[in-house]
Amino acid sequence: MRRDHWQRRIAELDPDADFAEIYRIMAAHEFPWDVTQALGLALFRTYAVPSIGELLAATGEFENRVHKRYADTGLILEAVLEHGFASTTGRSAIRRMNQMHGSYAISNDDMRYVQSTFVVIPLRWLDRYGWRRPSEAERRASANYYRELGRHMNIKDSPRTYAEFASYLDAYEREHFAFSPGGRRVADSTLALLASFYPAPLRRFIRPFTYALLEPHPRAAFRYPPPGRVAETLAFAGLRARALIERALPPRREPQYARDLPEFAIYPEGYKVEELGTFP
Repeated sequence: MRRDHWQRRIAELDPDADFAEIYRIMAAHEFPWDVTQALGLALFRTYAVPSIGELLAATGEFENRVHKRYADTGLILEAVLEHGFASTTGRSAIRRMNQMHGSYAISNDDMRYVQSTFVVIPLRWLDRYGWRRPSEAERRASANYYRELGRHMNIKDSPRTYAEFASYLDAYEREHFAFSPGGRRVADSTLALLASFYPAPLRRFIRPFTYALLEPHPRAAFRYPPPGRVAETLAFAGLRARALIERALPPRREPQYARDLPEFAIYPEGYKVEELGTFP
């Protein structure tokens, strides 16, 4: 297989009709590690919206069962990605998401903002840290994929294009990002979990590394300190070095999903999608 195998496959597809297949290729073949990290960062920054951060803190999930909450979110989203919107598993995953969200008074604006982070943050990550930049077809497919997911989740007035998603996200963050005690607690708990995935000598570097991946406005909302020039340089250089190495590797023949990563493998005897998540 040539290194551009999946790029040529994507070029054969229509991003307005085959968006689910294109996005699956992106997330499971071309950029699995990057997409997983970027989606985690996307969720992390949503805590800086007080209505979201305080609600998540009030559930207690991020303080008492943070690893389960983290893993279950990825596994539920992945069930839709792998099996498709119309599959039995995909429908079960969407039903599970709707049951969880329907248990709380979440505004359509907040739901649409989270939806926007899933579109925009991974593509911005790939523009900066990926082994190649996403194509226009991949940008369109990503927007269409999450627009379709939003339709299944009854999110109203979803943006239609990547540019519209990006515009909505930036405007929402300018208007709503602010410090809240609950949002800070959820962020701290998530950072502690992320640090636990690494060997002990490396754990003290996770916080400054994460600070370096955040822009000044979410850092300010969490009241996190600036990472410093050294941390920013090392974070950027490390991720760019990784991208250069990956660019030289052959294409990934078999898909890689989140469940293949150790931080998501918390169910050694397997799991049912309909049993994941919270049951308030």
